[in-house]
Amino acid sequence: MDTSQTSSSLLAGRPLAGKVGLVTGATRGIGRAVAEMLLKEGANVAICGRRQDLVDQAVAEMNAVSHSSGYLNKVVGQAADVRKDEDVAALFRFVDHSFGGTDVLVNNAGVGVFKPVGEISIDDWKLVLETNLNGAFYCTREALFRFATRGGGYVVNISSLAGKNPFAGGSAYNASKFGLNGFSEAAMLDARNDNVRVSYVMPGSVATEFGMTAERGSEWKIWPEDIAEIVRMLLLTPARTLISRVEVRPSRPKSK
Repeated sequence: MDTSQTSSSLLAGRPLAGKVGLVTGATRGIGRAVAEMLLKEGANVAICGRRQDLVDQAVAEMNAVSHSSGYLNKVVGQAADVRKDEDVAALFRFVDHSFGGTDVLVNNAGVGVFKPVGEISIDDWKLVLETNLNGAFYCTREALFRFATRGGGYVVNISSLAGKNPFAGGSAYNASKFGLNGFSEAAMLDARNDNVRVSYVMPGSVATEFGMTAERGSEWKIWPEDIAEIVRMLLLTPARTLISRVEVRPSRPKSK
């Protein structure tokens, strides 16, 4: 049997075949679910995280699943701290070397420190703002350079309902997500006539290790796979149409 023809026939029915997607903060949670979705849809995928060992583990696990299905598209990964513009530039050069460019960027890397304003340290403030907001800017800027040579592209920013609903103890996180929403809207307006779409997704309570709770088994919460499905919907929307913002809430929130 010609395995290359078999793989090609399998890829033919996958909507993102031949595309290259980069997902930041993708060793677990929403980022991991989005990376797995892109891989299943036929894209080659690059991921990053701050620890190379966790990146390597995630890459190995996802490639094992892909190869067992007979597909030739693959996942690669490199450690990067998105707070550092030099790390981001090196990450994009790595993707260029691995796949020849980038078509889809999902800015998912994020952190949260939840303390009253009088108790949050300057270092904690910088950690949250530089990761959640500066990191998205550094990555988007690098992606736009690549999109210009590939005829267009798509940026999806993973924000939060905290980007419109402030809460006590959320000063740094709220500021970062309010800022990310504003950045996303402005970037959309800047790039829309260059065949580049920019969307942002604002989840409510998601069952991940992130944040102030960690009970993955909470059925009432949004699951990472649900957000990945929304990203898939955005990417497969006809090019003439742009869904700029998606708010996502648990359909049946936990009773207080």
